[in-house]
Amino acid sequence: MTARIIDGKAVAQKLRAECKQRVDALKLRGITPGLVVVLVGDNPVSAVYVRNKAAACAEVGLMSSVRRLPADCAESGLRDCLAELNQNPRVHGIIVQLPLPPHLDAACALQALAVEKDVDGFNWCNLGALVEDRPRFVPCTPLGVMHLLKHEGIAVEGRTAVVVGRSSIVGKPQALLLIAQSATVTVCHSRTRDLGRFTRDADILIVAAGRPGLITGEMIKPGAAVIDVGINRLPDGKLAGDVDFESARARAGHLTPVPGGVGPMTVAMLIANTVTAAERGAAG
Repeated sequence: MTARIIDGKAVAQKLRAECKQRVDALKLRGITPGLVVVLVGDNPVSAVYVRNKAAACAEVGLMSSVRRLPADCAESGLRDCLAELNQNPRVHGIIVQLPLPPHLDAACALQALAVEKDVDGFNWCNLGALVEDRPRFVPCTPLGVMHLLKHEGIAVEGRTAVVVGRSSIVGKPQALLLIAQSATVTVCHSRTRDLGRFTRDADILIVAAGRPGLITGEMIKPGAAVIDVGINRLPDGKLAGDVDFESARARAGHLTPVPGGVGPMTVAMLIANTVTAAERGAAG
């Protein structure tokens, strides 16, 4: 068996094209969706992510900008910045680029965002709405994973799904999205004993642990759909996922590569959420 490789770049490109049509329709009504990224400090990795987001926004016609704050910015300065953006009617989406400098409380910053502009879906109100199966804005990476599964025609209902990773950014919302589509879900993590015992039962295996090569082929059920969310920088500078690609492709039915799998979908879903925020604002 050789896995079908899921081309996240192509799926994301299709989604961005659909978003552009929605943006064009809003512009005919005099509305240009606006996204602002709040960037604190000069973390070079964050700067790359911000440039990628800006390029994707420009492609679909969004108005995007970066609000830069110094690395030694006080909590009050960050709160004031977010309060100003919350009140700006031309701003439909706001994201706080993580990680923040150590002296700043990321949780407090995310809770300071207006719920209707929290297009990353990290505000507790948005996460709580997901728990209640009444989603408003869903975190972009797990939402992108669900879009990939749908695009590939991978059935979720009634399937056994295993999520490796329990963060509030990926693992927990991913599990909730799968449950909402009637999968039977197990969440594993760094303290799980005999991880392979669980992963080998998974019809759908989603890995977001931040450990390169954690999942090998022998830990995968033959024919399973394997979604690798991990992005790890190796000592030689290359990128690698949490799944050992070569051994996995010989056993899985579907498999996402790193890079080129989930990563492009995360940015595409951010754009889609921002367009949705503008559409909701236009509808009052």
